[in-house]
Parts: sequence; C-alpha cells; structure tokens
Amino acid sequence: MTETMNIDDYLAQGGVLTSPGNVPARYRGELLRLMGSFVDSELAASAGFAGSINFAPGIKERIAASRITLEKADHAERVLAVMADFGTDTARYQRQHDWAARVARDADLGLTRAGGDMRLSVFHYPIVGWADAVVMNVLMGLATGVQMTELTRVSYAPLAEVFREIAPREARHAALGIEGLDRLVASDEGKAQAKAAVAYWRPRVAVTFGTPRSARFDTQAKFGLRHTPNETLHARWDAAVTETLGPIGLN
Repeated sequence: MTETMNIDDYLAQGGVLTSPGNVPARYRGELLRLMGSFVDSELAASAGFAGSINFAPGIKERIAASRITLEKADHAERVLAVMADFGTDTARYQRQHDWAARVARDADLGLTRAGGDMRLSVFHYPIVGWADAVVMNVLMGLATGVQMTELTRVSYAPLAEVFREIAPREARHAALGIEGLDRLVASDEGKAQAKAAVAYWRPRVAVTFGTPRSARFDTQAKFGLRHTPNETLHARWDAAVTETLGPIGLN
C-alpha cells in the first residue's frame, strides 16, 4: 500500500494529524476549505453584527452586540493563524473581500456562495433591525452549536484545539441572543417583529447544513474532518429551534 493509503486508513480509524508536514494533498485541500469557510463566515458575521450595534434599544443590548462583533472577529483570527501554518498570507486574506457586503433582502441564494468569498450563504443577507439581529443570532447560534460538535472533533489536532476554545464563546453568543429574544417578545410589537424575522431567517439558516447524502461529506468523513451527516445535524438544529421558540410562541 502507498503512504497515502496508509494515512487514509489511519484517519478512517480515528487517527489525528498534528502538523502541515504530514498532511496529504487532498486532505490539505479539504482542511483549508473547511477553515476558509469558517473564517469567512465569522468575518462576515462580525461585520453584520457591527452594523447592528446601533439598532440596540439599550446599553445591555449594545454591549451584547459589541461582544459578539469582537469575539467573532477573534475567532476568525484564531483559525486564520492555523491557516498561516499552511502558507496562507493572513494579512492579504483579511482584506481581500468586503465582509460587510450583502445581497438584496429578497434574494434567494440557496446554497450559492456569492461575492467570491467562502462565507455561508446566510451571511450574505442584510440585517434590517434589532428584532432581525436577535432572531438571526438565535437561529444561527443554535446552528453553530450543532456544528461545533463536528468541528471540535476534526482530525487536524491544532484546529480541533482552537475550536474547543471557541465553542464556549459561540454558545454564549446564542445564550445572549435568547436573552434578547425573551425581552423582545414581552411586548406585542416585539413579538410580531420576532415572528416575521423567524419566517425570514429560519429557512436561510437551515440551508447552511448543506444537502442530504452529500458527496463532500463522504470525502470529509474519510479524512476524519466530518463525522455526522448533514441531515442528522439539520434535524438536531431543528429540534433545538423548536425547543427554544416553542415556549415563547414563535414556532
């Protein structure tokens, strides 16, 4: 058997890699794609929440939006540092796209990644008010929580460690959103705005889980970069959304 096949078998059996020097070419490509999508999504999310700070109705909400803006940029920087080990020019990478760019509100991108970067499609849509920001943060925060169960187990050990450091802060972002949502639905006007935002964002966040029976999942699973199929992750997210929104009348 070739050296590459031996590494494939090692990874298939749950092995981990620890440095760029022992990473096969195809594995490297999938790993960089995974990291690029995360970095671009975090930078776009940070830019989106930066624009939402001035929508905040009070100081507590403004602090929460500012914290999310800061920490998502920090998370991007941490993963970008791992990409640097593979030769990525991190200074150029950060400035090569307009992370605040958004499509028209009524656009329907599906799984399409517009604009040349690798952000998830949901981060191409604009946030148009405080209720919109809160609901988007809750729904995407719950999705990130589900995805983190995958990311913290990737077979490239330095990246898995970074994701394990990031995961609690991402969970806190979702918790901040839920706190804000509870305050929002306390008024009839806020609840109506939240319902409209759920109708807009829920299908757009759902798309981030990808297609069922994905060929890319099979490739990434072979390399230990994925473990759970898209449809299973989507079902977990959908259950978490139902559990979160049901008690406050937003399902």
